[in-house]
Amino acid sequence: MFASLAGSETPVRQRRIATKALTITFIVVVLFALLGKTIFALFDITLPALRITGGVLVFLVGYHMLQGSPSKLHTGEDDGDTDIATSPLAVPLLAGPGTIATAMNYSVAGGWPATAITCLAFLALCIITFFCFVFSARIINLIGENGLSITTRLMGLILAVIGTQMLVAGVTEVLHLSTGT
Repeated sequence: MFASLAGSETPVRQRRIATKALTITFIVVVLFALLGKTIFALFDITLPALRITGGVLVFLVGYHMLQGSPSKLHTGEDDGDTDIATSPLAVPLLAGPGTIATAMNYSVAGGWPATAITCLAFLALCIITFFCFVFSARIINLIGENGLSITTRLMGLILAVIGTQMLVAGVTEVLHLSTGT
């Protein structure tokens, strides 16, 4: 997606776009990770409901990747605004509903240690993503279109399984709450 949106830009401009997109993404995810419990309390949302909804969203993104098409949850139209870093890259491509739900899910479930681990893990992912963005043209040339297609589908499978696991955990928790066990 980055290569298709920013591939015609100069390398300096690509680095600026990547830096801005990932900075915004990191801030959005950290805010949701830190404020997850407050948001839950404000809207009377339960962790099982988030797990179920987040699981469905993550599964759908993975399913679309398995089909070889981008998820409608992770694409956006460039409306002529040259700031592609904010939209569609930062939101909703990188900090989409599935990412936000996943960050909140892990943060709320484990308290402050889990929140810190979630934020650090997401920081590492942002750094890796930065290098993938900056070197996206080279990566595509190296692995080729077939390699990119295979990688996309494998990542789609992994996302679909993560989504299914989140859904199973949410439903299991709802069942345990309803039976009182």
